[in-house]
Amino acid sequence: MALGGAFLAAGILARAGARIGLPTIPLFMLAGILFGPNTPGIALVDNPGDLKLLGAIGLVFLLFYLGLEFHTDDLVAGGRRLVGVGALYLALNVGGGFLFGLALGWGWREALVLAGVIGISSSAIVTKVLVDLGRLGNPETRLILGVIVIEDVFLALYLAILTPVLGEADGIGAAALDVGKAFGFLILLASIARWGTRLVGRLIATKDDELLVVIFTGLAILTAGVAEELGVSDAMGAFMIGLILGATKSAPRIRELVHPLRDAFAAIFFFSFGLSIDPGDLAKVAVPVALAVLLTFVLNGVAGSAAARICDLDRSQASNVVFTILSRGEFALVLAALAASAGGLDARLAPFIAGYVLVMAVLGPPAATQARRLERVLPARLFRERDEDAKEQDDAGVPTPAGTRAHTD
Repeated sequence: MALGGAFLAAGILARAGARIGLPTIPLFMLAGILFGPNTPGIALVDNPGDLKLLGAIGLVFLLFYLGLEFHTDDLVAGGRRLVGVGALYLALNVGGGFLFGLALGWGWREALVLAGVIGISSSAIVTKVLVDLGRLGNPETRLILGVIVIEDVFLALYLAILTPVLGEADGIGAAALDVGKAFGFLILLASIARWGTRLVGRLIATKDDELLVVIFTGLAILTAGVAEELGVSDAMGAFMIGLILGATKSAPRIRELVHPLRDAFAAIFFFSFGLSIDPGDLAKVAVPVALAVLLTFVLNGVAGSAAARICDLDRSQASNVVFTILSRGEFALVLAALAASAGGLDARLAPFIAGYVLVMAVLGPPAATQARRLERVLPARLFRERDEDAKEQDDAGVPTPAGTRAHTD
């Protein structure tokens, strides 16, 4: 009853929100808050731990799908300049998030979590915005997708480092051993992705969709479990096995078949996170959340403008970059789940992340939609003059061809 009610509550609330253009992620969280044990009224789930395993499976499918969608060709095609721009974007946003975390005075481990929360945007929301607004063919979209890909790479490495650090290993030697195990496991899976995909492809090769679903689900959850046993994030293990299967001949079918599993269990992941949030705690972190939102707009504006200038974009295209990559969502909650499993962190961290994600996930898509109107906040002197032909195409609603791979959510 609890599980069915959770699915239904999340789906109905998200459907209502979709009518006014809101993304699903914050609404799934809101459903967990409204129908959880910390809110008056109907409590579908009295103990958030009851959905812990299903929420973990949702996290596994989220990162597994991300691994399936990741392509090193995206980095190679962009060249050194795109990698440099992505690194600059991360340095400004993640670095600013870390300094903000230190300024809050909650602790340096909490600051490390906040660095990723504030610094990494939501691939799911960003790609959906690009598709919904018909901007996949725009010149600046290649830069946007390049930054998203580089963020994915960074997240994988960040999870590998952060897990043993949050585990509070005894002494420098133990911490080094934990980090070594994490990277050893990472290198092993990366080696399989590089040289063992043919063997893995034979293992999973079947014409029967039912059997393929059973096999890749088993591989994803088993690899996540082994990763967790080794002190590595289960999300990291799921990402890497997705990367491996994404290089096999069965990858297109797997991407299609995993969609409903990802969507359903991800909803439970976001819902279960909302269950653990007390609305009263959100009020206590309202000021830090407001400051973090303001900081995100500033950092994203500086980083996006710098990236656009390096890539020789005009002010309108720069505005699209700045306000499209603004949304924060699933990655912040991945880090929140990691922090919750580590324990021993400041109790204000979880409600802060919840409040921050709710605000940013709601503000991000409308900001991207209104990027043309918001471009006036960017100094015109920083960018080249806008091409008149491009202006006419934009006014007519015709996208400019960019030759980029079309990512879809």
